[in-house]
Amino acid sequence: MKRNNIFRTFVSVLLVTVLFTLFITGCGTSNTPVASGSQNPPDATSSATAEKPSESSTPEASAPVYEPIDINIGGMTGPTSMGMIKIMEDAEAGNAKNNYNFTIVGSADEITPKLIKGELDIAAVPANLASVLYNNTEKKVKLLAVNTLGVLYIVEKGNEIGEFSDLKGKTIYATGKGSTPEYTLRYLLSQNGIDPDKDIDIQWKSEPNEVVALFKNSESGIAMLPQPYVTIAQTQVEGLRIAANLTEVWEGLNNGSALITGVVVVRSDFAEQHPQQIAAFLEEYRKSVEFVNANIPEAAQLIEKFNIFKAAVAQKALPYCNITFMEGEEMKDKVKGYLNVLFEQNPKSIGGKLPDDEFYYIK
Repeated sequence: MKRNNIFRTFVSVLLVTVLFTLFITGCGTSNTPVASGSQNPPDATSSATAEKPSESSTPEASAPVYEPIDINIGGMTGPTSMGMIKIMEDAEAGNAKNNYNFTIVGSADEITPKLIKGELDIAAVPANLASVLYNNTEKKVKLLAVNTLGVLYIVEKGNEIGEFSDLKGKTIYATGKGSTPEYTLRYLLSQNGIDPDKDIDIQWKSEPNEVVALFKNSESGIAMLPQPYVTIAQTQVEGLRIAANLTEVWEGLNNGSALITGVVVVRSDFAEQHPQQIAAFLEEYRKSVEFVNANIPEAAQLIEKFNIFKAAVAQKALPYCNITFMEGEEMKDKVKGYLNVLFEQNPKSIGGKLPDDEFYYIK
């Protein structure tokens, strides 16, 4: 009996030892993967790090790094260059997004060869010249933006003209025969029921100064003049007033186009090679135009500083120069309509044909 009791005691101790060992082992494995259902799962961040590479180590496609480049820009004395004077100031101070080099000349004839030869990358030019260059250079230029709407006005020394239609039966002095001012005037007269060949006597003069001289020695008179020469004439001819804004007369036709004086063009190959830099330039141009229109006295000083026009004249003329910034589809629609008007009067004025859609640079 005694041996049996000893044996039972031994077996009991052995079972307890085995069970205790199993218990300890089970506790040791209870802190393994979250899927085990543990009440205290491992830290989620460290688990995610263990299961997959960090996001920073995963290669991703990123936007190209922006690099400023040299850009040579041409403009003319007058309204078509006034809108970019803030860019010129920023470039001089080293605060522009590209390295801009500006050339301001007296006429479009000086800009054209430089643009064709590649000496200029971007230029502010008359709207019809942009079309001529596109058609005559096998599409080597593109239209970036509109920078100036109409600058033509009907002025009067007297009080006979209350609205545009009152021009019927009158004599009017004007400059710009054989170019866009003539085409604009004839178009607007026709659209307002006035035959430009029968219902009005247009006396063409070679330059605005001739018109001013005539008005100084006359009691009355009517003329079509561009800004800023309207402002200059008003300082020299007492009683000279603006009778009609031809930009507003054009807008009143509601034909989907606009009277456009100046645009900005770019060499096609340059635009293709540097889309980021062109986008940066356009954004700076938009802000420059906003600055000019909102800060006329300061803008006038910069206009004189960069030899575009005298500050005293610029300050008075700026509100009437219709400095603007128009790009994209709106630009395309307005310019198309304007060029079509010119084409119908003289195809040569836009290079013989209407430019196709490749002419318009759309971001």
